[in-house]
Amino acid sequence: MLLAAMEDAPAAIWCLDVGARTVWANASARQLGADGLLPSVDGRPLVDVVDAVIGSGRSESLSGPMGHEGPVVTAVVRPLSVAGEPGAMLVLDHDQRDVDPSSWPQDVVEAAQSSLLPPFLPMLPDLALAGSYHRATSVRAAGGDWYDAVPLGDGRVALVVGDAVGHGVPAAGAMSRLRGAMRSTALRNSAPPSVLGDLDAFASQMEDVEGASVFYGVLDAGTGELAYTTAGHPAPLVVGSDGTAAFLPVTPRPPLGSLPGAETPVHRYVLEPGATLVLFSNGALAGAGAGYATALDRLVAASREVLARPGATEPDAAPGLAVAIAELVRPPQDWPDDVAVLVAHRRATRPEPLHLDLPAVPASLPGIRRRLTTWLSALGMGENDRVGVMVAVGEACANAAEHAYRGSEPGGMSVTATVDVDGVLTVRVHDDGTWRPPDRDPGDRGRGLLIMRQLVDSVSLEDGPGTTVTLAVRLRRSPDGEPGSASGGEGASIVVDREGACPVVRAGGAVDEAGADQLRIRLLEASRGGTARVELDLADVTLFSSAAVRVVLAVARIARDEGWRLVVHAEAGGVTRHVLEISGLGGLVDLR
Repeated sequence: MLLAAMEDAPAAIWCLDVGARTVWANASARQLGADGLLPSVDGRPLVDVVDAVIGSGRSESLSGPMGHEGPVVTAVVRPLSVAGEPGAMLVLDHDQRDVDPSSWPQDVVEAAQSSLLPPFLPMLPDLALAGSYHRATSVRAAGGDWYDAVPLGDGRVALVVGDAVGHGVPAAGAMSRLRGAMRSTALRNSAPPSVLGDLDAFASQMEDVEGASVFYGVLDAGTGELAYTTAGHPAPLVVGSDGTAAFLPVTPRPPLGSLPGAETPVHRYVLEPGATLVLFSNGALAGAGAGYATALDRLVAASREVLARPGATEPDAAPGLAVAIAELVRPPQDWPDDVAVLVAHRRATRPEPLHLDLPAVPASLPGIRRRLTTWLSALGMGENDRVGVMVAVGEACANAAEHAYRGSEPGGMSVTATVDVDGVLTVRVHDDGTWRPPDRDPGDRGRGLLIMRQLVDSVSLEDGPGTTVTLAVRLRRSPDGEPGSASGGEGASIVVDREGACPVVRAGGAVDEAGADQLRIRLLEASRGGTARVELDLADVTLFSSAAVRVVLAVARIARDEGWRLVVHAEAGGVTRHVLEISGLGGLVDLR
């Protein structure tokens, strides 16, 4: 818990050993530079301050500009024992009274903005959603644009794009408060007049939120019915399946908080199957020297071009629609404003349910895996979630094949998979045999239900006639594609090595939040839901985030409850080893 709090702290925090070598750094510290070098404060290199503190054992602090023309900061260095050796903790915080947010590095603003946007969008069988945020070229103009998609039940989803007033980290903070207020209101009463009325009242009491523009709509994915309204925001674009494009009508309304109590005109439209709704922030219309009409034409042309690409709306490609449109609208150089894009494509067809009838014998399992993998991939389901479902379904089928007809001739087994209007995947495995409760001490067997419950959202069992195991998981996907699919060779590499006496999960690269999700799936897959021994090799890891530490902690607790200990290989004296040691994992895992 302490490590997680330090990881997310706004101040930059380093743990350092002799020579001011970085042992661990939180997110804010990593954003100040990937090379691990410490900055200078008030003309004094912090490396020298750290060396002095380690040598004397006495704390030091200093304040002043960071670098030559950076913001005013306060640096506090305290002695700290690191793995039993002299070390130091450095905390670097900016002075809120004097700092100009535009003077912070551009990646700090982008990271703050991006971290407050939704990490996942719902996956609905009738609707493909994609989101994208692109920062302005100048950090002075960045921050405040946002989007969201909120599942409301019964196939309905609230779609929102907005633009908070201001720039930099303060604008990102205002955006976060506005988004939180919107979600809270929409989940109570999703009607457009109710949501905009509450946001008006909220904005009128929050000076940094007042004046924000917003599009808010509720789309029924099954029928295509859209009820929407705007406050100081441009009209949404619809591109038909035949490539025709038109902006929907809007009634001008003041931005949020500008005129509390203003009427909220609601417009209605039916999004036809195969059509695409393109929502965007004001930044998508910036930078057109020829005027507003030219900006609209540019957006239409970009949207039509992207949607006309072969396979653009297929399940595996649709998550990239918003990124592709934003990249065409916003050139990489000299763009004056942020761009947020949210795309909702109404699918022309809904995936058919999968139904398999096979003999309940082990030889049937490979065929089930192949058919189910193909069906899940056609949904657009990401690899990490797909692996978890496949392992859980495999356990349910294996239980039926091994135990349902014990002592008699093998009977039948059926597998049925469906997705409801809210994107909940349900897989049912049924046999006509007899349910056999696991032994009091089943050893390596009888753990199927435990394994399944580790990998999906819910598991239920119905006994008689026959046995039915029902697995359910809510589908979701990152706004712009597959979680952890970093390009350019970046991100985490996580594989399972099964050559030895027990599986070894080998991780490499930067195991950030997305990488931690991959790590969780691979560890549970290799350990059969935590019921079998597995080892973790972190020798090639360059960054081990607090999210990854939480994954190791969770698997270590499962291992303890199952009577085995997780072995973790991490280089002695290395950064990853120190992260694990200061996280208190020593009593739960064997560090080697």
